[in-house]
Amino acid sequence: QVQLVESGGGLVQAGGSLRLSCAASGRTFSRYTLGWFRQAPGKEREFVAAIKWSGSNTYYADSVKGRFTISRDNAKNTVYLQMNSLKPEDTAVYYCAVDSTIWASTIATILSEYDYWGQGTQVTVSS
Repeated sequence: QVQLVESGGGLVQAGGSLRLSCAASGRTFSRYTLGWFRQAPGKEREFVAAIKWSGSNTYYADSVKGRFTISRDNAKNTVYLQMNSLKPEDTAVYYCAVDSTIWASTIATILSEYDYWGQGTQVTVSS
């Protein structure tokens, strides 16, 4: 069982930055791919970014590429999402998630491939 707790959300003006954190329980954190998803009001949850268990590979949605950076610190069991040049359309609840496939060879980008989810943190970008 893995438990995830997100933090770092808030209200920011367009063009600003936020850094989200997601702390995970469990000793096998370093074996898993970690992802960030978001869900805006009235919309489906969508993929944002993911990072492989080794930290050597990352993948981003086209909508955030070049603005967001995902990283992880396996010693702290934490994954981060640095969000720069924020836009009003980035407003959503952001969730971190774990793909519990051990040492997966590919990065999961589909919601159903993730097994554990945090409770979410609200990010609001004002224009």
